Amino acid sequence: MPAPATPQEIFEWLIDLISAGKWSELPGLYAEDAQVEIVFSPVPARRFHGRAALRTHFAALGAADAIRLRAENIHVHTTGDPEVVIAEFDYAGLYPATGRTFRSANIQVLRVRDGLIVETRDYHDHLTFAAADGRAHQLLAAMDRQG
Repeated sequence: MPAPATPQEIFEWLIDLISAGKWSELPGLYAEDAQVEIVFSPVPARRFHGRAALRTHFAALGAADAIRLRAENIHVHTTGDPEVVIAEFDYAGLYPATGRTFRSANIQVLRVRDGLIVETRDYHDHLTFAAADGRAHQLLAAMDRQG
């Protein structure tokens, strides 16, 4: 499959791979020196630098069927910068280990250059994720320690 060229096409490919659970294919969408910031993440790691770090991060998400996500209600907005799109979407999710389902609103600001993601700023509802996988108490304790 030829690499999509536009930021919107790259975002759509990214979200399709996530929805299909193809975590191992995600790093190929990112530049070697990509920067990813998960802005509302209350505990480290909040920033990832480089494709290798992202490969490790995505492998953990895909390990042992840790999480299943399906993107819905996707709205992609173009900006005055031809490299940047802003995507609004929901995740319908399942943590197989707990059997809990959830719904989470998300926003992602994506910068694409030469067909690869070079930067994202991701805004996810981490409390909803933590409650669904049974970690809400750990998340709140970590936030309390930061306080």
